[in-house]
Amino acid sequence: MEVVRSPLNKMDAQKEMADVAKDLISGTIGGAAQLICGHPFDTIKVKLQSQPAPVPGQPPKFAGAIDAVKQTIAAEGPGGLYKGMGAPLATVAAFNALLFTVRGQMEVILRSQPGAPLTVNQQFIAGSGAGFAVSFLACPTELIKCRLQAQSALAGSGSATVAVKYSGPIDVARHVLRSEGGASGLFKGLVPTMAREIPGNAAMFGVYEALKQYMAGGQDTSQLGRGSLIVAGGLAGASFWVSVYPTDVVKSVLQVDDYKNPKYSGSIDAFRKILKSEGVKGLYRGFGPAMARSVPANAACFLAYEVTRSSLG
Repeated sequence: MEVVRSPLNKMDAQKEMADVAKDLISGTIGGAAQLICGHPFDTIKVKLQSQPAPVPGQPPKFAGAIDAVKQTIAAEGPGGLYKGMGAPLATVAAFNALLFTVRGQMEVILRSQPGAPLTVNQQFIAGSGAGFAVSFLACPTELIKCRLQAQSALAGSGSATVAVKYSGPIDVARHVLRSEGGASGLFKGLVPTMAREIPGNAAMFGVYEALKQYMAGGQDTSQLGRGSLIVAGGLAGASFWVSVYPTDVVKSVLQVDDYKNPKYSGSIDAFRKILKSEGVKGLYRGFGPAMARSVPANAACFLAYEVTRSSLG
């Protein structure tokens, strides 16, 4: 027996597909804006996170963020600040499309009735679901990015990993697939990636919605201007890093660790060793560049997302 859809059901299905398409397109454009604005800051963050602990009595390779910028430009030119951008640029469409689409579908599930705005708590839940989904895409992408970004910072550390000079993202992927356990090697650091993405995105989307509702004076935020969206997006991005930064440090050191002679046996071991050798400040290496990046990059991302989605009707 053939099941006949009613016109209403067909309209609902078409509207749902249209919403998914809007999230895909808007998320892609938002992600591109975020990457272009934020990648140089991210490069400096990773260099500071992954530089080896200095020999007692010797200064670290980079004295701080400004020194890392100067040394990078002197050694590699301005293009060095965009090292490793190929991998996230190639996947930025998929990453942000997935992030905003999963978040949008979570919103549909959580709504009490169609079209109803979500509460801040519901946005936290939607953000955490989106964070879980994107972890599986973020992990291999960031492993490739971190390997390229950290090459100069790890030079002279005696690591066999850095003896492999990567020519680009494809070269990193080939080396990992061939010499580091196949496809599973690309997912090294998945646990700390999840520990970053799930609570980080919960905080980011929750704070973003809370700030928009505060500035709008209620749950209807459709009339907010671009200035308000920039402020809300920038502060929401900052909340992401404030809530999860140590897990990002653990992720980075695991992903650039030597495969054959690893310094760390896992996430907990990396956390303990960093804490023991450098104290709490070791878990916040590169925090300044991360925060300097998060505000303009996420402001650009959310503004581009909102403006694109609005323009699509």
